[in-house]
Amino acid sequence: MRVLFIVQGEGRGHMTQALVLEEILNKAGHQVTDIILGTSNRRQIPEYFTKKTEAKIHKVESPNFYYDKEHKSINLKKTFIKNVVKVPHFLRELKRINSIVKASKADTVVNFYDVLGGYYFLFYRPQVKRICIAHQYLASHSQFPFSKEYPIQKQIFKFNNRVTSFFAHKRLALSFKDLPHEGKELHIIPPLIRKEVLELKPTNGDYILAYVVNKGYGFDILKWHEKNQNIKVHCFWDNYEKPVEWSPHKNITFYHIHDKKFIKHLANCTCYVSTAGFESISEAMYLGKSVMMVPVKSQYEQICNALDAEIAGAGIITSEFDLSQILSFIHSNKKTGNQYKSWVNAHENIILKEIEDFVPYKTAEEKIDLKIEQLIFNNR
Repeated sequence: MRVLFIVQGEGRGHMTQALVLEEILNKAGHQVTDIILGTSNRRQIPEYFTKKTEAKIHKVESPNFYYDKEHKSINLKKTFIKNVVKVPHFLRELKRINSIVKASKADTVVNFYDVLGGYYFLFYRPQVKRICIAHQYLASHSQFPFSKEYPIQKQIFKFNNRVTSFFAHKRLALSFKDLPHEGKELHIIPPLIRKEVLELKPTNGDYILAYVVNKGYGFDILKWHEKNQNIKVHCFWDNYEKPVEWSPHKNITFYHIHDKKFIKHLANCTCYVSTAGFESISEAMYLGKSVMMVPVKSQYEQICNALDAEIAGAGIITSEFDLSQILSFIHSNKKTGNQYKSWVNAHENIILKEIEDFVPYKTAEEKIDLKIEQLIFNNR
């Protein structure tokens, strides 16, 4: 089977998931021929991604979030205006995607939560298996913990889930725990954790590990550390205005994002602090680390991610990077149980079965069902 990925490049987690799935498919005798990566001017493609994939990478500019001046909270108004202005450009990018898919002769296209990937399915309806993978699709499950805050952002979140999976034959929802499948399209799968993490033997070190993509949060951590310089902190961030390794004072060091360094630090830290991205929380849980989650302001999906992880026993949710809270928490935290590890360790067989056993809709009746779905959605 020839497979093509469309990957959202805004979040590092989606790229990591794509690499894990590529390895699983290649091991099973399939071939991931091409990866279409949704990019923006704000993010650099991490080196680990370009080096590890065996597929050909095609960069396209995809709709993405825009943040406030402090590089913390999402600016919804700016995000809407900036993306609307670029609609003609995005339409040209859709044509490029269609050309790449045709040239790849792919049997299956897997979309890792990219908006253009969803619109490609809608407008071009390629005659291939169409599968979408993301933790966000768990929002369609009856047990998903929606936040009661930000009702407008909730509707945007649900709308984005639909947009990224237009006319998908199957939605695979990553989950911290095994849940029953619901509906014809929604299937639950374990976190896709990279082999390097699964093979680690964690220890309990003497430092806090932090990971913040938005650099504004890095300066919040630095501000806290100025009053707590006796605590060792290592922090990975997406701030290329600073050196690769930057230590503004004793016991705190900032690093550019680097997968091998990050994994090593994660394995040996005493606890983990980050925004509420699904992937790194999953890895920290697997390694038995207590987690403090600070959801990105106005990013509703991160608030829900944090609630979901808290229910699963990952750690605590806070509104700011006050690292004292996680130090107080770790003394009473129960380590991740074997049930979670068993669920994660089964990911290879589960996702391979979901993709290999899948037959796309081909009958006239099923095509009518898809048209009805589109009409219902357009009239909402």
